[in-house]
Amino acid sequence: MKYMMTYDLMESARNTNEWIGATAKAMASYPMFALSMNPMFQMTAAWGEVTERTFARMVDKPDWAVRTIVGTGGQDHLVDIEKVVERPFGDLLHFSVRRRAPMKRKVLLVAPMSGHYATLLRSTLKSLLIDCEVYITDWHNARDIPVSAGKFDVEDYTLYLVDFMRELGPDTHVIAVCQPVPLALAATAYLAAEDPDAQPRSLTLIGGPVDPDAAATEVTDFGRRVTMGQLEQTAIQRVGFKYKGAGRKVYPGLLQLQSFISMNSERHKKAFQEQIMRVARDEASDFDAHNRFYDEYLAVMDMTAEFYLSTVERVFKNREIAKNEFSVAGKLVDISAITKVAVMTVEGANDDISAPGQCIAALNLCTGLPDSKKTSHVEPGAGHYGIFAGKSWRLNIRPLVLAFIDANSGDAVPVKAEKPSAAQAAS
Repeated sequence: MKYMMTYDLMESARNTNEWIGATAKAMASYPMFALSMNPMFQMTAAWGEVTERTFARMVDKPDWAVRTIVGTGGQDHLVDIEKVVERPFGDLLHFSVRRRAPMKRKVLLVAPMSGHYATLLRSTLKSLLIDCEVYITDWHNARDIPVSAGKFDVEDYTLYLVDFMRELGPDTHVIAVCQPVPLALAATAYLAAEDPDAQPRSLTLIGGPVDPDAAATEVTDFGRRVTMGQLEQTAIQRVGFKYKGAGRKVYPGLLQLQSFISMNSERHKKAFQEQIMRVARDEASDFDAHNRFYDEYLAVMDMTAEFYLSTVERVFKNREIAKNEFSVAGKLVDISAITKVAVMTVEGANDDISAPGQCIAALNLCTGLPDSKKTSHVEPGAGHYGIFAGKSWRLNIRPLVLAFIDANSGDAVPVKAEKPSAAQAAS
């Protein structure tokens, strides 16, 4: 029962706030109140609508919403989502485009397990789907995984990536975003030593903490301040009775969301105040900019306690990957074993989560890789999300990544990076 009541209490608070929002919206929208000229009824209904939506999204897994893409001939092609590998803690999905021959570029997009669902990379996936055969890691919410499924820590995560790479074969190009960057590097090194024929052709690492000490951020400072004992006592809870994973120790998504919001609390507060005013003026919609962002941002998932704690201890505190001392299943993973896989790092100059310097450290670890197979890019003015989902990705980084993939495919398909017009640059 330890930690379980806390989990249920937190879920009860979320449920209550959702109910209060729905009640306020329904009560203030009562037709009789329309006769009143008091604007407070409109404001109350608007507050209720935004509040209900906000707290409801926290427990809903967003849909991929990738129904069609436009082909080179101008036709719309339907997209099917297929499970290539199905595992207790995560699946390998393939976004199969109907009536389209398999693309020469085969991309494995490694999504973070850091509190959000893999759908956080929806815009990244959609942009790659036009020119690539795209596969993605779809990690499961720990609250829905029965205790009988066992543990899942950083070593298990790494071995999942190894198995996914083996499944896709050596003509694969891996793109890892944020949290999985150091583990994707380790998985590639593991394959280089254990199964060289299964290595991917290239590895693109975007905004991840290979060496957290290379550049301090609020995230790395927190990792240094708190002890592992304090972290386990304050952050770990047991899943409540409502879910299949009842009794499993997790780092709750709601707790993670609280820390996300606290990092930029004033910005989020202003965003919600402005949205309430837009709803009151009838200027908001289901898919406006606010809802598109927050429907995804607020949708959080629980992580297994062992994955969260081992990430903090082994990646951030002990810096095992940065020191090339990381081991998997009792075997030391030597990053220098990577001698054939081309490696590219991408960082945002204004990234306050994985600051510039943390990701490029991967290139220094690849001592067995010739310089001709290493490249890096720092995007001016870009924050963390911009380097994989924003304007910087769309206009600058995506063409560079595709060109890097082509240069290391053996069978190149040239990609011309177009210079954006003034109107495009503003979008």
